[in-house]
Amino acid sequence: MEHRFQVDLRGIVDLLSHHLYASPRVYARELLQNATDAITARRGFDPDAEPGRIVVEPLPDGALRVHDNGIGLTEPEVHLFLASVGRTSKRDDLGFARQDFLGQFGIGLLSCFMVADAVEVVSRSAKGGPAVRWTGHADGRYTTESDDAARQEIGTTVTLRPRADTRHWLVPDRVGELVRFYAHLLDVDVELAAPETAPVRLTDERAPWEVEHPGPEERHAALLDYGRQLLGTRPMDVIDLRVPEAGLVGVGFVLPSASAVGQGGHRVYLKRMLLSEDASKVVPEWAFFVRCVVDTAVLRPTASREALYEDDLLSSVRQSLGEQIRGWLLDLSVNHPDRLAAFLRVHHLGVKALAVRDDEMLRLVDAWLPFETSRGAMPLRVFRRGLSMVRYVETVDEFRSLAAIASAAGTPLVNAGYAYDSEILQRLHRVDPKIQVRRLDPGELAARLDPLPPGQEAAAAGFLETARAVLADLGCKPLLRQFDPVTVPALYIVGQQAASQDSLRRSIEAADELWSDVLSAFDDVEVDHRPELVFNWRHPLVRRIAADPSGPAVRHAVEALYGQALLAGHHPLRAIDTAALNRSFLALLDRAFTGPPNPTAGDGPTEEKS
Repeated sequence: MEHRFQVDLRGIVDLLSHHLYASPRVYARELLQNATDAITARRGFDPDAEPGRIVVEPLPDGALRVHDNGIGLTEPEVHLFLASVGRTSKRDDLGFARQDFLGQFGIGLLSCFMVADAVEVVSRSAKGGPAVRWTGHADGRYTTESDDAARQEIGTTVTLRPRADTRHWLVPDRVGELVRFYAHLLDVDVELAAPETAPVRLTDERAPWEVEHPGPEERHAALLDYGRQLLGTRPMDVIDLRVPEAGLVGVGFVLPSASAVGQGGHRVYLKRMLLSEDASKVVPEWAFFVRCVVDTAVLRPTASREALYEDDLLSSVRQSLGEQIRGWLLDLSVNHPDRLAAFLRVHHLGVKALAVRDDEMLRLVDAWLPFETSRGAMPLRVFRRGLSMVRYVETVDEFRSLAAIASAAGTPLVNAGYAYDSEILQRLHRVDPKIQVRRLDPGELAARLDPLPPGQEAAAAGFLETARAVLADLGCKPLLRQFDPVTVPALYIVGQQAASQDSLRRSIEAADELWSDVLSAFDDVEVDHRPELVFNWRHPLVRRIAADPSGPAVRHAVEALYGQALLAGHHPLRAIDTAALNRSFLALLDRAFTGPPNPTAGDGPTEEKS
């Protein structure tokens, strides 16, 4: 036996208000949308009909009426359209293309039940017949009756009477704000009626990007002023946007301050009705420095009409808008280098994100974006002049500890410790096939430092032997070299092989017996890859320590230099490192204050004799 679903309309209204629509305010949009679609249908039915007009009329008793001069409804159409939930009737039954209408899902009128328990519709159809009064209730009941006196002219009037808890949504000021918010770009006259004053027009004659100006400079300034109204601050620049296949036109505002990915959204209109003021996925993620205001005639909305439906067309639009923003950047690089430099100072992160996947942006970054190097801040194109190999380090701390020493040793460095830097360097061969790029192994740097002359190295043999014994307990080995700057007494270097071996041994210590045995098979115990503590023979203190006979003072000095090198290089301190640093510090303090007793020690202050 066949049965039909039983639909609880009140439950559906509750579902809409809590899960589909973000706020009851959408009732205003849905009323305007239905009125606009009725006007569109009448234009198709009667091209000579009077211009479309919508009048929004708050009543003294708190109710709200919305009048339109659209196509109207016959009594059969009232039953078909107003009492059917989810039926895309405009497309199916009025005979017009789906994209001609704002509404597509047949649920818009239900949003009115979020603010009222009853919705009254009085309509007279352009196709003839008497006026019809339809009254729908939130519990699913509705009534219809012919009422020829209720409306003489063609069109529709919708009346809402708010519940006690929703009166604030229908007060005149709030209604005016909502209508203006959603409909200010509609190409239909929308007026707010008041009992004692002339109607107030709530729609603009043209969108800001359609307004004609004496010249391009005046238009550019006017759009920047419009951007200030939207963003609360004057944009850095404005980009015209257009995607004909999506019927999309609008502008993108370049933010004047840095912005994070996903922060803020775009204002999107659908056939000039506001869809969302916080839409996402309109432009590629890398273009987070742009806020778009666009109108589209073809892109599909979600059922709530508060976002765009993700489909192939939206993906194509996103790609096209990305190309237009990219073209704006390239134009700046060719024609407006000063403006490009100002832009990069603020939004370098977005440009670098694009350069990771786009060769044209990579060339722009190579030529214009300053990178931190051991030679100072400069673009990569300037840095690599005269170099066949570009070396970089992957952390800021590593750069700070090695930059001066590497530069003095003839190995200039790039700091790739910031977002996207290492990826950009790895792609540098795409703009300069002759250049090689490699991450600096600190172990290679130690090999480039100058050794001591044979005589001095022999004189320092005792010091090296003591240092070797002290550092063995700390998992490190000593090295004696000459390097600049002279102000650095010791340098802690962890080569890539040493780092890998240390990571493996830490894993072995943390693993259970089975996995410890498995991992031990990869530990090359025959090769010593321990970190190195490189003492700088050019530093006077190192030479002075090396000249002292081996003993506790030298041991404590080696521990102190070891701890200082760890701290200077921002290396993590293990418990054994902290203990060695504390031990050496206290021992050296004790030694500094050990000496002949002070004859005045313990005496209190004495009076000055006159």
